[in-house]
Amino acid sequence: MDFDLVLRNAHAVTAADEMLCDIGIRDGVIQALGRGLSTGHREIDAAGRYVLPGGIDAHCHLDQPMSDGSVMADDFISGTRSAACGGTTTVIPFAAQAKGESLRAAVNDYHSRADGKALIDYAFHLIVSDPTATVLGQELPALIEEGYTSFKLYMTYDDMKLNDRQVLDVLDVARRERAMAMVHAENTDAIAWLTERLELAGRIAPKYHAAARPFLVEREATHRAISFAELIEVPILIVHVSSKEAAEQIRWAQTRGLHIHAETCPQYLFLSEEDLDKPDCEGAKCICSPPPRDKANQAAIWQGLTNGTFDIVSSDHAPFRFGGAEGKFIAGHSPSFSKIPNGIPGLETRLPLLFSEGVLKGRITMRQFVALTATNAARLYGLYPRKGTLAVGADADIVLWDTGSPRRIENTRLHHNVDYTPYEGIEVSAWPGLVLSRGEVVAEGGEPVGAAGRGRFLPRARRDVVNSPR
Repeated sequence: MDFDLVLRNAHAVTAADEMLCDIGIRDGVIQALGRGLSTGHREIDAAGRYVLPGGIDAHCHLDQPMSDGSVMADDFISGTRSAACGGTTTVIPFAAQAKGESLRAAVNDYHSRADGKALIDYAFHLIVSDPTATVLGQELPALIEEGYTSFKLYMTYDDMKLNDRQVLDVLDVARRERAMAMVHAENTDAIAWLTERLELAGRIAPKYHAAARPFLVEREATHRAISFAELIEVPILIVHVSSKEAAEQIRWAQTRGLHIHAETCPQYLFLSEEDLDKPDCEGAKCICSPPPRDKANQAAIWQGLTNGTFDIVSSDHAPFRFGGAEGKFIAGHSPSFSKIPNGIPGLETRLPLLFSEGVLKGRITMRQFVALTATNAARLYGLYPRKGTLAVGADADIVLWDTGSPRRIENTRLHHNVDYTPYEGIEVSAWPGLVLSRGEVVAEGGEPVGAAGRGRFLPRARRDVVNSPR
């Protein structure tokens, strides 16, 4: 059997196995894993390097319309180019419903933003911000049937938040339609109360963003979301968990047998509240919600990766420029922290950071890395086994990793359209050397190779307890 491409001498790792083998690819699909495979029209010697499934960034924001007039710097061209250079071969950003708008209109608009632009494959989560009777009874079930099988609920942000009754209504649809509900868990009234008092006292610098969103508002909302899931008897996924106390709530639920899944992000492993207190409003670069915590909470999040509390590490890439009038300073040169758009860039740096500080420093195993960055997201969001693993029949989304030469993260070497990275200067010891998407090289030596528009939209399967990582 001849192949289009054979990767020779690969140190292949999945979430379950580790092996030395050749990988034979034909028509964009893995056709064989074994020793001494027959020839390929092209052959690449991995020379014993780690060869892993391409990453799935299951929580990122690209070209998403914003109610405050700010503009995301990355569209589907620059965002997926950056993702590919960082070893990610599938992204799942958000089609966000505005209040008063139909959910279907949001999906149609988001397709128009993505069509013909993506370098790698992509799917959409939905954001449900206005769960009318029509949305709950018609639009949402129809969209789930069409392959939009996950959606996000907000418990904070005025333009997105749902009240408790609305959360229950939407979770009931998730249970009935076997969709995966993602929850941004922070107590909106507590945040508003604290923000008002901080601003009245003149405490408006970026560092006060953390004071307005202490860990207890995340802990309370996390517990409430878990309680709602228990009441409805439906799995949920708590996104971007930042604190020890929220992680403890999730672990408590998991040990009771509840199907509660959790995600964290590199900002909660590498950034701290000190990064919000930099001079010249530089702290605005690190404003995200929940905010980065202290070193003790960083350690607790690392522990959650080790002990299995977390299923997924995503970037929560939200690309607002530091300079210019449409980014972090849409509200002026010295705005209150509450008027600074929330979010930081991280599509390209997610995997090198976690590989270097997690795997190479012994915090997590290689198989845990694969599970956290690819396999679990594929299982939870209806893409497995097409994505997220190295197996016969899977798409040939493959990354050959270089681990020999340390390099510093520098924004000038990244490929997003943002004018900074919050991880500037951090030294990493791993970077993708070659990235394949469906058997085609899309990045090599840290530079993009593939053409914009080659990425495909991925309808997804409904939630399947058999394929759940728990």
